[in-house]
Amino acid sequence: MVSRKLVLSLCCLVLLVVTTPLIGAGSTENKSMRITFSQPVRLPGVGLGSGTYIFEAPAWDVVQVLSGDRSRVYYQGFTRTIERPRGLSRHQVVSLGESANGSPSPITAWYPDNESTGRQFIYTEGK
Repeated sequence: MVSRKLVLSLCCLVLLVVTTPLIGAGSTENKSMRITFSQPVRLPGVGLGSGTYIFEAPAWDVVQVLSGDRSRVYYQGFTRTIERPRGLSRHQVVSLGESANGSPSPITAWYPDNESTGRQFIYTEGK
């Protein structure tokens, strides 16, 4: 006769195997994208010169911006998830805010390729 512990253990194992893919389904995968800027831009607390950078979303609401060769992290911070505005071209991957003449434009949001949502950067004025 099969012991009660063995049956319970097998049921738990089956339940774990069946639900594991479902648990991962709600998490965000690491989104990564190379973006090249022809003019200087800025993010909260950091300026970026013209050049190529890697934008990544390694976890919920966190964005990292690295150098094109991944040797330097320029920015890592929390963001807000936002919907891609209607009418915004799928080819437009960043939104820029206004800035004073001669100052780098702030990147207000990043929209990963083929995503209906983006990441809004959080700027705190006066800090």
